[in-house]
Amino acid sequence: MTTPHGASREALAAARERLDALTDSTSVDAGALADELAAVTALLDREVSLRRVLTDPAQAGEAKAELAQRLLGSQVSGPAADLVAGMVRSRWSQSRDLVDSLEELASTADLTAAQQAGTLDDVEDELFRFGRIVSSNTELRAALTDRAATTAAKTELLHRLLGGRANATTERLVTRLVTAPRGRSLESGLESLSKLAAERRSRLVAVVTSAVPLSDPQKQRLGAALAKLYGHTMHLNIDVDPEVLGGIRVQVGDEVINGSIADRIEDAGRRMAG
Repeated sequence: MTTPHGASREALAAARERLDALTDSTSVDAGALADELAAVTALLDREVSLRRVLTDPAQAGEAKAELAQRLLGSQVSGPAADLVAGMVRSRWSQSRDLVDSLEELASTADLTAAQQAGTLDDVEDELFRFGRIVSSNTELRAALTDRAATTAAKTELLHRLLGGRANATTERLVTRLVTAPRGRSLESGLESLSKLAAERRSRLVAVVTSAVPLSDPQKQRLGAALAKLYGHTMHLNIDVDPEVLGGIRVQVGDEVINGSIADRIEDAGRRMAG
């Protein structure tokens, strides 16, 4: 997808953070959330007048959020409805940017589900290889981009190609792209998906538990130290537990780090220097 500008860039950044917070929770099924966001994307892509109402800068953000909740509350889960409501509260430079961003979040949620299942590397590799196959097979590309072909026919073709051979997440992502290209070429759509997969793979989550809320400088210092230690961008998922007794507990994957903030950052500096 095209990178949005101005107000839309800020709105998308906020939506990404909300999605990360949702999918970091074990109570939210990232794959199911992806399907719901994809359904909302299709709805707003189809209903231009509704999309314009939900992105109208002259309307109060809360009023737009309430409208989204009324429309979607019985159709999707609470987390999905809340996420969309939060997005329409934001300002968007163009109404189409909202739909493009929803589509990105749907794909990101699917990739997050793959990451949680330990299959994200496979998905990234399969997206790349499928792109190579399409670019070298003009007959296949023509079949997948044929505007006269039905959605069912394209879905069946992709299932014959990928079903049982590729990860289920790969098949879902490619099927959504092929059946709802939204003006993009197949090649550019696959490239965007591959980029999202690479970004997701490079992101690690640190579950941080501290006795008291961390200040912004403390969060920044801890995040920077952990990013250097692990060689990846680090998302901090912070919880407060008074029983930590003034210290901090950090879990990254299966590794658990205990100690005070100052001690851990000092130790991180020694490890980086040595």
